[in-house]
Amino acid sequence: MSPTPKLRVARPLPDLVAGRPVEFEELFTRYGQYVARLAARMLGSGDGEVDDVVQDVFWLASRRLPQIADMIQARGWLATVTTRVVRRRLRRSRFRRLFHASPHRPDVPAPGATPEQRALLSRLYEVLARMPTEQRLAWSVRYLEGEPLDAVAAACGCSLATAKRRVSAAKNVIDEVFGDE
Repeated sequence: MSPTPKLRVARPLPDLVAGRPVEFEELFTRYGQYVARLAARMLGSGDGEVDDVVQDVFWLASRRLPQIADMIQARGWLATVTTRVVRRRLRRSRFRRLFHASPHRPDVPAPGATPEQRALLSRLYEVLARMPTEQRLAWSVRYLEGEPLDAVAAACGCSLATAKRRVSAAKNVIDEVFGDE
């Protein structure tokens, strides 16, 4: 008599514990939506480009699992990887736009957003698209994701002082454009 196959039963994610090895499935389950949200906010788009970023980030994660010390550090590490992947995409897209007749205009409003909110969001992403990539990424992590400045520095791969300067420069541009809106 042949043995019966074991059924795979979904189990709840274990609590975060320092020093516990990281498994890919758990990493993706726990942080997949976070990476997607972070990428969408940095890119300013909700299209397939976000899916590509998520795929790239977790492909890199699968290759570097042994380097991730534990799940507690994984979120910050994934934010850093996501920022680097988005940075490369933004730099490439800047060159591609030079050769296309209509530039990409991002629009990722929340469901039920009013036309005014959609227009405001579109304007915001137009301003962000004109910013230097490093400022755009830092501002997105800080204000769209609500991460503290030390997390911005880690995600952007720069010092805390540099992160502060980038966020401040981007914020000044946005404040100048939008004023009291």
